[in-house]
Amino acid sequence: MYPIVRPLLFRLGPERAHDLVLRGLGLAGASVLARRALARAYTVSDPRLAVTRFGLRFRSPVGLAAGLDKDAEAVPALAALGFGHLELGSVTAHAQPGNPRPRLFRLIEDEALINRMGFNNRGAAAMAERLVRLGADRPAGVPLGVNVGKSRVVPASQAGEDYQAALRAVWPVSDFVVLNVSSPNTPGLRSLQQRAPLEALLARVMALRSELGARPVLLKISPDLSDAALREVAAVAEHHAVDGLIATNTSLARGALRSPRAGESGGLSGRPLRQRSLEVLRLLHAASNLPLISVGGVWDGLDVLQRLEAGASLVQLYSAFIYQGPAVLRRIARTLLDALEREGLDSVESLIGRGGPRARPQRRHAG
Repeated sequence: MYPIVRPLLFRLGPERAHDLVLRGLGLAGASVLARRALARAYTVSDPRLAVTRFGLRFRSPVGLAAGLDKDAEAVPALAALGFGHLELGSVTAHAQPGNPRPRLFRLIEDEALINRMGFNNRGAAAMAERLVRLGADRPAGVPLGVNVGKSRVVPASQAGEDYQAALRAVWPVSDFVVLNVSSPNTPGLRSLQQRAPLEALLARVMALRSELGARPVLLKISPDLSDAALREVAAVAEHHAVDGLIATNTSLARGALRSPRAGESGGLSGRPLRQRSLEVLRLLHAASNLPLISVGGVWDGLDVLQRLEAGASLVQLYSAFIYQGPAVLRRIARTLLDALEREGLDSVESLIGRGGPRARPQRRHAG
Protein backbone atom coordinates (compact mmCIF):
# COMPACT_ATOMS: atom_id res chain seq x y z
CA MET A 1 0.00 0.00 0.00
CA TYR A 2 2.79 2.45 0.81
CA PRO A 3 4.06 2.61 -2.81
CA ILE A 4 0.60 4.00 -3.63
CA VAL A 5 0.41 6.34 -0.65
CA ARG A 6 3.95 7.71 -0.80
CA PRO A 7 3.55 9.82 -3.99
CA LEU A 8 0.53 11.49 -2.39
CA LEU A 9 2.40 12.18 0.84
CA PHE A 10 5.45 13.47 -1.03
CA ARG A 11 3.28 16.05 -2.76
CA LEU A 12 2.76 17.60 0.66
CA GLY A 13 5.39 19.53 2.56
CA PRO A 14 7.54 17.17 4.65
CA GLU A 15 6.36 18.41 8.02
CA ARG A 16 2.71 18.45 6.98
CA ALA A 17 3.02 14.87 5.71
CA HIS A 18 4.75 13.87 8.95
CA ASP A 19 1.97 15.36 11.06
CA LEU A 20 -0.72 13.73 8.92
CA VAL A 21 0.85 10.27 9.17
CA LEU A 22 1.40 10.63 12.91
CA ARG A 23 -2.24 11.59 13.44
CA GLY A 24 -3.33 8.62 11.36
CA LEU A 25 -1.14 6.28 13.36
CA GLY A 26 -2.48 7.79 16.55
CA LEU A 27 -6.05 7.03 15.47
CA ALA A 28 -5.15 3.52 14.34
CA GLY A 29 -3.42 2.83 17.63
CA ALA A 30 -6.61 3.57 19.55
CA SER A 31 -8.32 0.59 17.90
CA VAL A 32 -7.49 -2.96 18.96
CA LEU A 33 -8.67 -4.25 15.59
CA ALA A 34 -6.49 -1.77 13.69
CA ARG A 35 -3.45 -2.69 15.76
CA ARG A 36 -4.04 -6.38 15.09
CA ALA A 37 -4.36 -5.72 11.38
CA LEU A 38 -1.09 -3.75 11.33
CA ALA A 39 0.68 -6.49 13.26
CA ARG A 40 -0.57 -9.18 10.86
CA ALA A 41 0.59 -7.16 7.88
CA TYR A 42 4.02 -6.07 9.10
CA THR A 43 5.29 -7.79 12.25
CA VAL A 44 7.47 -10.88 11.92
CA SER A 45 7.33 -12.74 15.24
CA ASP A 46 10.23 -15.12 15.75
CA PRO A 47 12.14 -15.69 19.02
CA ARG A 48 15.40 -15.94 17.07
CA LEU A 49 15.20 -12.19 16.42
CA ALA A 50 15.22 -11.30 20.13
CA VAL A 51 18.09 -9.45 21.79
CA THR A 52 18.55 -8.83 25.52
CA ARG A 53 20.49 -5.76 26.64
CA PHE A 54 20.41 -3.41 29.63
CA GLY A 55 18.21 -5.94 31.40
CA LEU A 56 15.53 -5.48 28.72
CA ARG A 57 14.31 -7.94 26.12
CA PHE A 58 13.89 -6.58 22.60
CA ARG A 59 11.74 -8.77 20.31
CA SER A 60 13.77 -7.52 17.34
CA PRO A 61 17.11 -5.70 17.06
CA VAL A 62 15.50 -2.99 14.89
CA GLY A 63 13.99 0.01 16.64
CA LEU A 64 12.64 3.42 15.74
CA ALA A 65 15.05 6.32 16.13
CA ALA A 66 14.09 9.46 18.00
CA GLY A 67 12.51 12.31 16.06
CA LEU A 68 9.49 10.68 14.49
CA ASP A 69 7.21 10.59 17.54
CA LYS A 70 8.36 13.52 19.64
CA ASP A 71 5.37 13.57 22.00
CA ALA A 72 4.42 9.87 22.21
CA GLU A 73 1.35 10.33 20.02
CA ALA A 74 1.44 7.04 18.08
CA VAL A 75 3.07 4.49 20.38
CA PRO A 76 0.59 1.58 20.04
CA ALA A 77 0.45 1.74 16.25
CA LEU A 78 4.22 2.10 15.83
CA ALA A 79 4.73 -0.92 18.04
CA ALA A 80 2.21 -2.88 15.97
CA LEU A 81 4.30 -2.25 12.84
CA GLY A 82 7.05 -4.49 14.19
CA PHE A 83 9.66 -2.23 15.77
CA GLY A 84 11.64 -3.92 18.52
CA HIS A 85 11.73 -0.71 20.55
CA LEU A 86 10.66 2.90 20.20
CA GLU A 87 12.81 5.88 21.07
CA LEU A 88 10.44 8.78 21.71
CA GLY A 89 11.31 12.48 21.70
CA SER A 90 13.46 14.43 21.80
CA VAL A 91 11.64 15.98 24.72
CA THR A 92 12.75 18.87 26.92
CA ALA A 93 11.89 20.05 30.42
CA HIS A 94 10.21 23.15 28.97
CA ALA A 95 7.66 22.93 26.16
CA GLN A 96 8.98 24.75 23.11
CA PRO A 97 7.88 25.43 19.52
CA GLY A 98 11.21 24.67 17.89
CA ASN A 99 12.73 26.60 15.02
CA PRO A 100 10.75 28.58 12.43
CA ARG A 101 9.27 26.70 9.47
CA PRO A 102 10.22 25.42 6.97
CA ARG A 103 12.55 23.19 8.98
CA LEU A 104 12.28 19.73 7.41
CA PHE A 105 13.42 18.94 3.87
CA ARG A 106 13.42 15.88 1.64
CA LEU A 107 16.51 15.19 -0.44
CA ILE A 108 14.80 12.69 -2.70
CA GLU A 109 17.72 12.24 -5.10
CA ASP A 110 19.91 11.27 -2.12
CA GLU A 111 17.25 9.36 -0.15
CA ALA A 112 17.92 11.65 2.76
CA LEU A 113 16.39 14.29 5.00
CA ILE A 114 17.62 17.54 6.47
CA ASN A 115 15.97 18.82 9.61
CA ARG A 116 16.44 21.83 11.82
CA MET A 117 13.40 21.17 13.99
CA GLY A 118 14.98 22.47 17.18
CA PHE A 119 13.40 20.07 19.71
CA ASN A 120 9.80 21.13 19.09
CA ASN A 121 7.76 19.33 21.76
CA ARG A 122 5.08 19.79 24.39
CA GLY A 123 7.45 19.15 27.28
CA ALA A 124 8.50 16.17 29.36
CA ALA A 125 5.55 16.38 31.75
CA ALA A 126 3.05 16.26 28.89
CA MET A 127 4.76 13.22 27.38
CA ALA A 128 4.70 11.47 30.76
CA GLU A 129 0.98 12.14 31.11
CA ARG A 130 0.33 10.75 27.63
CA LEU A 131 2.26 7.57 28.38
CA VAL A 132 0.40 7.10 31.67
CA ARG A 133 -2.92 7.48 29.82
CA LEU A 134 -2.00 4.62 27.50
CA GLY A 135 -2.69 2.22 30.34
CA ALA A 136 -3.43 -1.22 28.92
CA ASP A 137 -2.71 0.05 25.38
CA ARG A 138 0.96 0.45 26.22
CA PRO A 139 2.65 -2.18 24.00
CA ALA A 140 3.89 -5.23 25.86
CA GLY A 141 7.36 -6.45 24.96
CA VAL A 142 8.37 -3.27 23.11
CA PRO A 143 10.66 -1.19 25.36
CA LEU A 144 10.04 2.55 25.26
CA GLY A 145 13.00 4.88 25.46
CA VAL A 146 12.68 8.61 26.02
CA ASN A 147 15.25 10.87 24.39
CA VAL A 148 15.89 13.98 26.52
CA GLY A 149 17.51 17.18 25.27
CA LYS A 150 18.32 20.61 26.66
CA SER A 151 15.66 23.30 26.67
CA ARG A 152 16.57 26.17 24.38
CA VAL A 153 15.87 28.82 27.04
CA VAL A 154 18.37 27.23 29.44
CA PRO A 155 22.05 28.20 29.13
CA ALA A 156 24.60 25.43 28.75
CA SER A 157 25.93 26.23 32.23
CA GLN A 158 22.60 25.08 33.69
CA ALA A 159 22.15 22.06 31.43
CA GLY A 160 22.53 19.57 34.26
CA GLU A 161 19.56 20.93 36.20
CA ASP A 162 17.49 21.11 33.01
CA TYR A 163 18.17 17.48 32.08
CA GLN A 164 17.37 16.42 35.62
CA ALA A 165 14.00 18.18 35.48
CA ALA A 166 13.05 16.43 32.25
CA LEU A 167 14.30 13.07 33.48
CA ARG A 168 12.29 13.32 36.70
CA ALA A 169 9.14 13.65 34.61
CA VAL A 170 9.76 10.73 32.24
CA TRP A 171 11.68 8.37 34.51
CA PRO A 172 8.63 6.46 35.83
CA VAL A 173 7.12 5.94 32.36
CA SER A 174 10.23 4.97 30.37
CA ASP A 175 12.05 1.68 30.02
CA PHE A 176 15.30 3.49 29.25
CA VAL A 177 16.37 7.09 28.82
CA VAL A 178 18.66 8.69 26.27
CA LEU A 179 20.73 11.81 26.85
CA ASN A 180 20.83 13.79 23.62
CA VAL A 181 23.95 15.96 23.62
CA SER A 182 24.48 15.80 19.88
CA SER A 183 21.64 17.47 17.98
CA PRO A 184 23.05 20.22 15.74
CA ASN A 185 19.86 22.29 15.98
CA THR A 186 20.01 23.63 19.55
CA PRO A 187 22.71 26.27 20.06
CA GLY A 188 25.47 25.11 22.36
CA LEU A 189 24.14 21.58 22.80
CA ARG A 190 27.03 19.80 21.12
CA SER A 191 29.48 21.51 23.47
CA LEU A 192 28.14 19.13 26.14
CA GLN A 193 30.11 16.35 24.43
CA GLN A 194 33.36 17.97 25.61
CA ARG A 195 34.96 16.24 28.57
CA ALA A 196 34.33 18.75 31.38
CA PRO A 197 30.64 19.49 30.68
CA LEU A 198 29.97 15.83 29.85
CA GLU A 199 31.56 14.74 33.15
CA ALA A 200 29.37 17.24 35.02
CA LEU A 201 26.18 16.18 33.22
CA LEU A 202 26.73 12.46 33.69
CA ALA A 203 27.57 12.91 37.37
CA ARG A 204 24.21 14.66 37.87
CA VAL A 205 22.26 12.07 35.89
CA MET A 206 23.82 9.13 37.70
CA ALA A 207 23.12 10.79 41.05
CA LEU A 208 19.51 11.10 39.92
CA ARG A 209 19.46 7.41 39.01
CA SER A 210 20.64 6.57 42.50
CA GLU A 211 17.72 8.58 43.83
CA LEU A 212 14.96 7.44 41.47
CA GLY A 213 15.91 3.82 40.95
CA ALA A 214 17.41 1.64 38.25
CA ARG A 215 16.85 2.69 34.68
CA PRO A 216 19.24 2.16 31.72
CA VAL A 217 20.85 5.45 30.70
CA LEU A 218 22.20 5.80 27.15
CA LEU A 219 24.17 8.61 25.53
CA LYS A 220 23.54 9.72 21.93
CA ILE A 221 26.56 11.16 20.17
CA SER A 222 27.43 13.01 16.98
CA PRO A 223 29.00 11.60 13.81
CA ASP A 224 30.88 14.86 13.40
CA LEU A 225 33.25 14.28 16.35
CA SER A 226 36.84 13.42 15.56
CA ASP A 227 37.97 9.87 16.22
CA ALA A 228 39.92 11.05 19.26
CA ALA A 229 36.86 12.86 20.62
CA LEU A 230 34.73 9.76 20.09
CA ARG A 231 37.15 7.68 22.13
CA GLU A 232 37.16 10.32 24.86
CA VAL A 233 33.35 10.42 25.01
CA ALA A 234 33.25 6.63 25.25
CA ALA A 235 35.81 6.64 28.06
CA VAL A 236 33.88 9.28 30.02
CA ALA A 237 30.64 7.35 29.51
CA GLU A 238 32.20 4.12 30.75
CA HIS A 239 33.70 5.88 33.77
CA HIS A 240 30.25 7.11 34.79
CA ALA A 241 28.62 3.70 34.25
CA VAL A 242 26.47 4.77 31.31
CA ASP A 243 24.69 1.68 29.98
CA GLY A 244 25.31 2.23 26.27
CA LEU A 245 25.96 4.60 23.38
CA ILE A 246 23.72 5.50 20.46
CA ALA A 247 25.81 6.30 17.41
CA THR A 248 25.00 8.50 15.66
CA ASN A 249 22.83 11.59 15.49
CA THR A 250 22.37 13.67 12.33
CA SER A 251 25.34 15.33 10.66
CA LEU A 252 26.33 18.81 9.56
CA ALA A 253 28.64 17.32 6.93
CA ARG A 254 27.25 17.19 3.39
CA GLY A 255 29.68 15.44 1.05
CA ALA A 256 28.61 14.85 -2.55
CA LEU A 257 24.84 15.31 -2.49
CA ARG A 258 22.72 15.70 -5.62
CA SER A 259 19.57 17.28 -4.27
CA PRO A 260 18.95 21.01 -4.86
CA ARG A 261 17.98 21.26 -1.15
CA ALA A 262 21.36 19.96 0.00
CA GLY A 263 22.45 23.43 1.07
CA GLU A 264 19.74 23.77 3.72
CA SER A 265 21.08 24.17 7.24
CA GLY A 266 20.37 21.47 9.80
CA GLY A 267 21.15 17.84 10.46
CA LEU A 268 21.43 15.39 7.59
CA SER A 269 20.02 11.88 7.93
CA GLY A 270 19.44 8.99 5.56
CA ARG A 271 21.58 7.02 3.15
CA PRO A 272 24.47 9.53 2.92
CA LEU A 273 25.27 8.85 6.60
CA ARG A 274 25.81 5.16 6.04
CA GLN A 275 29.60 5.14 5.76
CA ARG A 276 30.37 7.54 8.61
CA SER A 277 27.91 5.87 10.96
CA LEU A 278 29.49 2.50 10.22
CA GLU A 279 32.98 3.93 10.80
CA VAL A 280 31.91 5.35 14.17
CA LEU A 281 30.34 2.04 15.15
CA ARG A 282 33.51 0.12 14.35
CA LEU A 283 35.67 2.63 16.20
CA LEU A 284 33.51 2.51 19.32
CA HIS A 285 33.25 -1.27 19.22
CA ALA A 286 37.03 -1.51 19.23
CA ALA A 287 37.53 1.19 21.87
CA SER A 288 34.76 0.47 24.35
CA ASN A 289 32.95 -2.27 26.21
CA LEU A 290 29.66 -0.40 26.11
CA PRO A 291 26.71 -1.87 24.22
CA LEU A 292 26.10 0.12 21.04
CA ILE A 293 22.95 1.11 19.18
CA SER A 294 23.78 1.98 15.59
CA VAL A 295 21.71 4.52 13.65
CA GLY A 296 22.40 6.51 10.52
CA GLY A 297 22.02 5.38 6.92
CA VAL A 298 20.40 2.05 7.81
CA TRP A 299 18.34 1.17 4.76
CA ASP A 300 17.75 -2.58 4.47
CA GLY A 301 18.38 -5.96 6.01
CA LEU A 302 21.94 -6.15 4.73
CA ASP A 303 22.71 -2.85 6.46
CA VAL A 304 21.26 -4.19 9.71
CA LEU A 305 23.23 -7.42 9.35
CA GLN A 306 26.42 -5.44 8.75
CA ARG A 307 25.82 -3.23 11.80
CA LEU A 308 25.20 -6.23 14.04
CA GLU A 309 28.33 -7.98 12.84
CA ALA A 310 30.30 -4.75 13.34
CA GLY A 311 29.30 -4.70 17.00
CA ALA A 312 25.87 -3.10 17.32
CA SER A 313 23.61 -4.74 19.86
CA LEU A 314 20.61 -2.92 18.39
CA VAL A 315 19.97 -0.88 15.25
CA GLN A 316 17.61 2.04 14.62
CA LEU A 317 16.14 3.61 11.52
CA TYR A 318 14.10 6.68 10.63
CA SER A 319 14.66 7.88 7.06
CA ALA A 320 14.24 4.37 5.64
CA PHE A 321 10.80 4.28 7.26
CA ILE A 322 9.89 7.59 5.60
CA TYR A 323 11.07 6.52 2.16
CA GLN A 324 10.07 2.84 2.19
CA GLY A 325 7.18 2.63 4.63
CA PRO A 326 6.52 -0.01 7.28
CA ALA A 327 7.17 -2.97 4.97
CA VAL A 328 10.89 -2.27 5.40
CA LEU A 329 10.66 -3.84 8.88
CA ARG A 330 9.23 -7.08 7.52
CA ARG A 331 11.91 -7.26 4.82
CA ILE A 332 14.68 -6.65 7.35
CA ALA A 333 13.37 -9.37 9.66
CA ARG A 334 13.30 -11.87 6.82
CA THR A 335 16.83 -10.98 5.75
CA LEU A 336 18.06 -11.60 9.29
CA LEU A 337 16.24 -14.91 9.57
CA ASP A 338 17.62 -15.99 6.19
CA ALA A 339 21.13 -15.15 7.45
CA LEU A 340 20.60 -17.25 10.57
CA GLU A 341 19.40 -20.20 8.48
CA ARG A 342 22.29 -19.85 6.07
CA GLU A 343 24.90 -19.71 8.84
CA GLY A 344 23.29 -22.36 11.02
CA LEU A 345 22.82 -19.93 13.92
CA ASP A 346 19.97 -19.98 16.39
CA SER A 347 19.74 -16.31 17.37
CA VAL A 348 20.50 -12.77 16.24
CA GLU A 349 22.63 -12.59 19.40
CA SER A 350 25.10 -14.88 17.61
CA LEU A 351 25.64 -12.27 14.90
CA ILE A 352 26.60 -9.41 17.22
CA GLY A 353 30.23 -8.42 16.98
CA ARG A 354 31.41 -11.36 14.93
CA GLY A 355 32.66 -9.18 12.10
CA GLY A 356 35.73 -7.70 13.75
CA PRO A 357 38.09 -7.79 16.74
CA ARG A 358 37.51 -5.95 19.99
CA ALA A 359 40.10 -4.10 22.00
CA ARG A 360 39.01 -6.04 25.10
CA PRO A 361 36.66 -8.95 25.84
CA GLN A 362 33.02 -7.86 25.87
CA ARG A 363 31.26 -7.77 29.21
CA ARG A 364 27.92 -9.51 29.41
CA HIS A 365 25.05 -7.02 29.46
CA ALA A 366 22.24 -9.51 29.04
CA GLY A 367 19.65 -10.42 31.64
